[in-house]
Amino acid sequence: MSDKNFHKSSDLHDPISSLCNMTSNGIHESGISNPDDPASLGMKEKYSSSAASDYISTVERNSQDDGGEFVSGGRFINTDDPFPLDPDAPVEERQLTIRALLVGCLLGAVISASNVYLGLKTGWTFGASLFGSIFGFAILKPLSTTAPRWLGGGYFGPKENNVCQSTASAAGSLGLLFTSGFPAAYQLGLLSASPRDDIGRLFTFTICCAFFGLAFSIPLRKFYILKLKLVFPSGVAAAYTIRSLHVGKAAAMNAKKKTKALIISFCFAITLRVVSEYAPGLLWDWHIFYALNRLGWEYIIAAESWGWIWEWTPAFIGAGMLTGINSSYSFLGGSFLAWAIIGPIIIHTGEAVGIPAVTSIPGQMNYASMVLTDPVNQPSPRYWLVWPGTLMLLCTSFTEVACNFKSIYLATRNAIGALMERFHGDSHEKNNVEEIVDPVPPEDRVPFLLWGSVLVASIVVTCTVMGVQYGQNVGITILAIVFAFAFSFIGCESSGRTNINPVTSIGNASQLIFGGIGKGQGYSVQRGELLNSLSGMLALGAAEQAADMISDLKTTHLLRASPKAVFCGQLTGAIVSIFIFPTPDVQSWRAVSIAVSSPTLPIPPSSGYTAIGLGIAAVISVVAKYTVVPPKYHIWVPNFNAIGIGFIMNVCTYPLAMFFGSTIAFFWRRMFFKHYEMYCFAVAAGFIAGEGLGGIVTAVLTIAGVSGAVYGTSVGCPGGLYCG
Repeated sequence: MSDKNFHKSSDLHDPISSLCNMTSNGIHESGISNPDDPASLGMKEKYSSSAASDYISTVERNSQDDGGEFVSGGRFINTDDPFPLDPDAPVEERQLTIRALLVGCLLGAVISASNVYLGLKTGWTFGASLFGSIFGFAILKPLSTTAPRWLGGGYFGPKENNVCQSTASAAGSLGLLFTSGFPAAYQLGLLSASPRDDIGRLFTFTICCAFFGLAFSIPLRKFYILKLKLVFPSGVAAAYTIRSLHVGKAAAMNAKKKTKALIISFCFAITLRVVSEYAPGLLWDWHIFYALNRLGWEYIIAAESWGWIWEWTPAFIGAGMLTGINSSYSFLGGSFLAWAIIGPIIIHTGEAVGIPAVTSIPGQMNYASMVLTDPVNQPSPRYWLVWPGTLMLLCTSFTEVACNFKSIYLATRNAIGALMERFHGDSHEKNNVEEIVDPVPPEDRVPFLLWGSVLVASIVVTCTVMGVQYGQNVGITILAIVFAFAFSFIGCESSGRTNINPVTSIGNASQLIFGGIGKGQGYSVQRGELLNSLSGMLALGAAEQAADMISDLKTTHLLRASPKAVFCGQLTGAIVSIFIFPTPDVQSWRAVSIAVSSPTLPIPPSSGYTAIGLGIAAVISVVAKYTVVPPKYHIWVPNFNAIGIGFIMNVCTYPLAMFFGSTIAFFWRRMFFKHYEMYCFAVAAGFIAGEGLGGIVTAVLTIAGVSGAVYGTSVGCPGGLYCG
């Protein structure tokens, strides 16, 4: 989760020295001028070196989203097509190597261990993608130049770096699967007295969750990366980071300038993230409405209660710079609608209730509690808003799929036809031009037999484990797997558009469905709670892992690396991840587990009606975008996926930061396009990577007992309570 560049100098054996001499590397932006070329031509064009293409960075095309940002004259920065090849770079004969797999697994284990602590402490975790990019380079680049070939030496390039990074991401991703489910199950007494007594069941259930998302990511890759061309900000940042680390000494001057901008933004972000831990109320969170309350504006504390706090988060400012105004403005619009309009209304009318905040500030309330005694008649605003937000995510994601049904159908038909041809020798006629053009050569694509075998094996193991160890019948388990795949669409689309994966809400939606199934089967309350928790974790795990893997495949796409090599790296990392057990925040999961097992529908009626209305609006919006709105106006169609996330997120800091970042990028692009073209993506990548690695540094400081909570100041924090 970081983004550093390393200078190729005589001291390559010293990673620390390399870190201090990063300014001579550079990054390039895509120069592919016609992304709609047929595969027969596109493969050759996109996978051959062209020095001239290094200097083409603006093109004209119709965009169905704001992944490629338009400016006057039709110019935009391309995040869709692979980077031009560096004519000075050696050919990478080996991408999938033992050294990349070993280092990637080690780095994934490190980030997962950090996330265990951070998850328990805060409920938030950090991904391993950018962390793996930077430290994979720091370890393997010196090794490649100093060690003999039999001991791990030999050329280390950006594609092998991508395999190392993807392996780390997969090894660390399973640490995010149990963000709430198992701790809630233990609190509710659904399992044994302690996890130590259930070590066998925990281990086998981890195996069940380890591979579904990985298998799902391959068929979803074409749809989200090649068809919808979603941005996946973390994936783009990782690609720019890796690219900047490996650009040769003969890089053009503009590439060096971009790399310098990336390094400066990275250093700023990591420094701010670490230093702000010791004065969070001054350097990180600005509680503006609390300050106004202290100055005499008594009732303004209500805005603080609803989460309207400004946060200087470089990662989400950078994400806003990458995603553009459509997703960012929709995200903030959803947050404002939920936490500034609907929330106060349902409190005023008695449809929801709050509790006094722990700060003891007169008038300050907590509206985000998920500890509920009567979720139907006395829900918190957070619980009330979860259901409209979740239904908007469901409606938006599945309507997008429906509107692109033809592409999905043709891709499926071609895959089945190719499979039949392999087994039966029947000739399979394909269209002259594929509906979704894949620039990857056939030999580098993940074959159906590989990812299909992983999927089938996962289904068999999951049905066996769930039946033998948890008493769940095969039909319900298979249904849970089907919903896990369906919810993977939500995770991938949300991550691709906003860099946020609402996995808890995905799990909660699955819990609602299987809570109803449990009631229909006449299960006891305890068995019903266990059923909905386990099924929810399967859905959550698949959505989390699929989104992480798709983001890595976005990096693979931009770097022209082999998806097959990356998939094998991810598979190796997933195997390692089985042996790591995390357990974080449980409030939301516990509340929904209890609610969906109650005799009545656990959704407040007013929340349900609102959810239906907004869900219908989401469907109409997506259908209109594909049928009546011209492509050049798609950027102005509200993104209900981002709006839904705004409902689900109980903090308003991230939508504000993304709004800020996308607004800066919008006017920067309009007024100073050449300057924007040179620096914008480099700065955004540095911001995302810097804060990510800064989060890991703060985790180390916390474990060491020297964090801001111990030695920092609470000046600027509400009520004088440390707010880091």
